[in-house]
Amino acid sequence: MASSLDDYEQLASLLLPAGVRDFVAGGSGSETTLRRNRSALDAVTVTPRVLTGVSSPDPSTRLLGTPAAMPVAVAPMAYQQLVHPDGELALARAAAHAGIPYVISTLSSRPLEKIAAEATTWFQLYWLRDRSMVESLIDRAEQAGCAALMVTVDVPVMGRRLRDVRNSFQLPAEVVAANLVGARTEAHVGVAGASAVATHTASAFEPSLSWNDLEWIRRRCRLPLVVKGILDPRDARCAAEAGAEAVVVSNHGGRQLDGAPASIDALAAVVEVANCEVLLDSGVRSGTDVLRALALGASGVLIGRPLLWAMAVDAAAEALGLLTAELTQAMMLAGCATVADVAELTTGRA
Repeated sequence: MASSLDDYEQLASLLLPAGVRDFVAGGSGSETTLRRNRSALDAVTVTPRVLTGVSSPDPSTRLLGTPAAMPVAVAPMAYQQLVHPDGELALARAAAHAGIPYVISTLSSRPLEKIAAEATTWFQLYWLRDRSMVESLIDRAEQAGCAALMVTVDVPVMGRRLRDVRNSFQLPAEVVAANLVGARTEAHVGVAGASAVATHTASAFEPSLSWNDLEWIRRRCRLPLVVKGILDPRDARCAAEAGAEAVVVSNHGGRQLDGAPASIDALAAVVEVANCEVLLDSGVRSGTDVLRALALGASGVLIGRPLLWAMAVDAAAEALGLLTAELTQAMMLAGCATVADVAELTTGRA
């Protein structure tokens, strides 16, 4: 059994092919932002309160009106069958067991309807060149019972992920984008010195997504709207004005613009101006990180890579149980009985 979420990466690395391991672990460019996410979180200090009489902290909350056993949702991540034969179904079941929302990726390797049957889900939407397919995905998410629509706005093109380029990474034949028409794509065709996944993204995604398009989605979709990929407070304000109920402060796990700020460093300024719920994504690796995000004003976090590593060793439910235990203990040590209490803590920088 792992003693921390970081342990799962070491365990998974013994099992996964090198190309898959790099696809999961890697960031864009020189991976400056990937590293910065971790160092910036480590630099956040949280001053505990004492003599608060807390004996049994309650980490439960609501995210976008969805009940959650802790202020965490599983981040949208593509092609999860790369790390587990059941793909997204395995992680959705673990999320259901943990009592938290699971975010289905547009590029999931299992159909969104099958994933939605396993857990409380939100659907993550990439803006595709084929608008009719965008409409179809929104309709399917609504009909499948997804509780929110999360639009990712920081991928006009895929960041240059050098590990994938050097590995000439391509998807194996059995791993497909199950929600898209013509599941076998350029992502399965290897080209020396190129990422086949990036080639597919370039052909499928529409780079000119604008605020007008987001407003169209708001009119078109009945679900609560979440905008993921916000770092600038001005964009957070625009998202709320366009009708978003929440924004996700995220640099895509260091996989898009290398040199972008760490998400945790952008969080407070976004919270200050956003007239909506604010979640944090990128770099979360422990219950202490969740506490840090809450203390800085987030209502919850998304967690990604550690759960892929845990999936690879059939331990996704165990990993989420560990995260719950870590957060509960962190709340206890900080003198907080509830998630609302955490928001009152004082933070600083080491």
